[in-house]
Parts: sequence; structure tokens; C-alpha cells
Amino acid sequence: MRRRVSLASLFGAALLTLTAFAQPATAADQSTKQLADVIPVPVQAKPDPRADFRLTPATVIVADRDARQVADYLGGLLRPSTGYRLPVVPFAVTPKIELDVAKTAKVGAQGYQLDVTKRGVTIRANTTDGLFAGVQTLRQLLPATIEAKTVQHSRWVVPGGSITDYPRFGYRGAMLDVARHFFTPDQVKLYIDQISQYKINTLHLHLADDQGWRIEIKSWPRLATYGGSTEVGGGPGGYYTQAQYKDIVAYAASRHITVIPEIDMPGHTNAALASYAELNCDGVAPPLYTGIDVGFSSFCVDKDITYKFLDDVIRELAAITPGKYLHIGGDEAHATTEADYQKFMGNVLPIVAKYGKFAQGWNEIAKVNPPLTTVPQFWDTDGQDDATAAAAARGNKILMSPANKAYLDMQYNPDSPLGLHWAGYVEVQDAYNWDPATAVQGVSEQQVAGVEAPLWSETLTNSDAIEFMAFPRLPGIAEIGWSPRSTHDWNTYRERLADQAPRWEQQGIDFYRSPQVDWK
Repeated sequence: MRRRVSLASLFGAALLTLTAFAQPATAADQSTKQLADVIPVPVQAKPDPRADFRLTPATVIVADRDARQVADYLGGLLRPSTGYRLPVVPFAVTPKIELDVAKTAKVGAQGYQLDVTKRGVTIRANTTDGLFAGVQTLRQLLPATIEAKTVQHSRWVVPGGSITDYPRFGYRGAMLDVARHFFTPDQVKLYIDQISQYKINTLHLHLADDQGWRIEIKSWPRLATYGGSTEVGGGPGGYYTQAQYKDIVAYAASRHITVIPEIDMPGHTNAALASYAELNCDGVAPPLYTGIDVGFSSFCVDKDITYKFLDDVIRELAAITPGKYLHIGGDEAHATTEADYQKFMGNVLPIVAKYGKFAQGWNEIAKVNPPLTTVPQFWDTDGQDDATAAAAARGNKILMSPANKAYLDMQYNPDSPLGLHWAGYVEVQDAYNWDPATAVQGVSEQQVAGVEAPLWSETLTNSDAIEFMAFPRLPGIAEIGWSPRSTHDWNTYRERLADQAPRWEQQGIDFYRSPQVDWK
């Protein structure tokens, strides 16, 4: 099958103002694209059909030092398909694409203002995060052939008008399970490129489970070399060296995505227990595991070595993770008694804090009354959990990932070739038609941190499989997290989603052509 190329170089910090001289537009030049025909849909769009802008061979990209990285990224997106030079310069009159970070208080830390006139496009933002978000909107306003990797003979027209846009929730995440099946750094980077175009700003990496340990811990080397030596079905597995992990983190940062690593505990730990016998209560290491059952493993809660081990793991992982959160799992600990679970988390949460990080965990962690900086992640399907509601009432922010709505590994229907269906079948409309503010009884909009779309990999072995399960559901969850609740409408969303198909085809994304959407 086709192989991919990553989306261009790095991008940086500052302000984007896009301006380029447009020739007088004829009827044939006019874009049929509407200003709000993007995903996620903007907060506010004011079209001006008389102000369409046309990119030309004379266009340059103007950016100061702060904006240089974003400018380089934008140029890398536009050059292959247009064939234009689009040099990045510190100053130009016209035609130009200018990137600018300026005081735009009404859009907050992640929003942007985009203005399109006949003479250019201006993207202003308070931060480079907002600037990058504006670039992704501009990208979708251009014809789908802008995604091609070879020169296309298209008219590169951006519809005129202005957009004011900012996110509903600050956290819009995707999770990739690299423990059940291992994915190489390049495969992770490809997924980063794909999700960043929908304003996803967090990548949660599930790095350790019963089937494999995927991150080098130098003080406990057998975790990776032995615990990472297999995967579901008995394949070769694999792991990231710390250098490779840091490279993934840096690449994600270049797409304005923060990586949150997860080491699941006290359950989902067979790979660690198999690697070091002393972590087991009986001192006997179990065999490596390649199945998909859950809930049978547990760290030995009463052994001091358990907490020495976890101190080392958290210390090393915190040192190579710039983000402020570490995910410590906590789900499906069926082999751990309730008393032991309380004791275990009471010992581990202070270790996370000791190394300057905040804890994130699956919603079971809410029952230990964690610090208010801890973020429980709701994954159940019934919308009711007293401990989660109580944590929200105390002041914890709750991350929403209901499995019957947000889990990208659920089958679309009984005929789906990939995925599981323990939480039900999740079609594209199911993944879009839910509201984080009402997903859990007792948790209001103000108590929601955001949304995350987890992708577990029991049945996934390559990038094509990742894409088939994530697309087209992930863009809908991204929109739920970004766009105002008042804009959520399935009938209009499905039309905008259909417009994404030609873009995905140009990018080589293998997506599911749901019968619920009239694909273009």
C-alpha cells in the first residue's frame, strides 16, 4: 500500500498574518468553499464573498523570529501541492502570508482571529498554540488538493470574511495504546500529524500493560528488553529508548501537542511482574502474556521494593516528560483488594508529586480522594459514578472518555473487521451525538477538563488499522471538545465531514466510509 510522508518541518511561536495580492477574481476563480465548512466548526464566522483571497506564485510568508516555526510548518504544508516557493521572510509589502502573535484577549490562550480579504489572510493569536490552530483552519479553507505531495494545477482560493474562534475545553486529547501492540516512533509521529489538523492538543501514550512494557527505564533495564519483547498474539513487540521517547515528545510539541505518558498500576502490570520476580508477592515471576484478558495482575502492595521500583520509574519518566501530567492508570485492578488499592494509591500519588508532576488516572482513582490537581478520566458507559461526581464536587476536573461514545477501538457495526464491542457498536453519529457536560451525572460543564478519544490496540497492528478506527470518528470528538455546544448538529456536521474525504485520500488516510455520511 501507499506509504506516507510527514507533514513538513517544525513551527514556532508568534503571530500569523497571511496576506497575498490576489488578481481580480472571475466567476471561475470563486471558491465554492464556505468560511465555516471546517472541523471543528468555528465559534463565529462572518463570510464576505467579495473578499476571496487567491494564493499566487509571488506570495511570501512573513514572520518574525517568534513566529518562525509556525511559518516553516505552514510553508511545508503549502509548497508540495502549489509548487510555489513561499519563502519565509521578516518583512514584505505584498503579496504575503504574515504570521502574528498579538493581543487578542477575546480568543484566550488557544484561540485565534482569522481575517480574509482580497489582499491577504491575517491570523492573530495570543499564543503560538492559537496561531497553530488558525493555520489548521486556513488549511481546510483551501481546496482538498492542498494536501497532495506533488504539484497540482488548482486555483488556491480562500473564501473571504473573518473567523473568531476559541475552544470550549482546554483539553482535547487522543490516546494511543502502544502496549497491546507496539507502534514505531514513525507510526506515532504519523498519528500526531493526523490528529493535530483537528486541533487535538494532547496525546496520551499507554506505555505499559500486561502485554508489553514500551519505555526504557535505565535503572530497571529488563522492563524494556524482556517486558517489551512481545505483544498481543505473540509478535516481537518493541520499546522506545528514552532518546526515541524524547524525540516523539519534541515532535508532538512541534504540532502543539503535549504528551502524557501512562504506566498503568496496580493492575495491568504483568509485563513488569514478568521482568522482575521481586515485584511479585511470592517472588516468582509469571510468564509473559499475549492474550487480551484484563484484571488478573497486581503489584505487591505490601512490599517496599514495589515503591522503590515505582519511584525509579516515575523519576525517570518525569525527567523526560515536559508536560505536567503523568497518567498512573488505576483501572480494572480486580486482583487488588479495596484496602490494598487505597494503600497503594496513597503511596504512589505522593511519588508523582515528589517529581513535580500532577496525576491523571482512570475514573477508579476518584475513590481514593486524590489531590485536587488529579484528573480522573471517566471511561464507563452508564454515565453514573458516585466517586467521580464526588471528586468533581470537591474540585477535581474530570476528563470525559465514555467508552460507548469516545473509544475509537469499538467496532462500527457487527461487520467491522477490526475492534471489539464490549461497550457496544459505535457508529459515526454515536461518536458525535453526546455532550461532555451531561455525560456523567453530577458533573457539570465547569467541572469538565475536556475530552479524549482512546484507541486501544488489541486488534490493531499497523497504521492503516489505526486510521480506519480513528477516522471518521476522531474529528467529531475533536469538534465536541472545541466548538460551542450550540453549534453541535449532526445534519450539518455530516456534510462538513463528507468534505474531509478528499483530504484524507490525498493524505493516504484509510478511513471507514460510514453509510451515515454522503461522502464526496
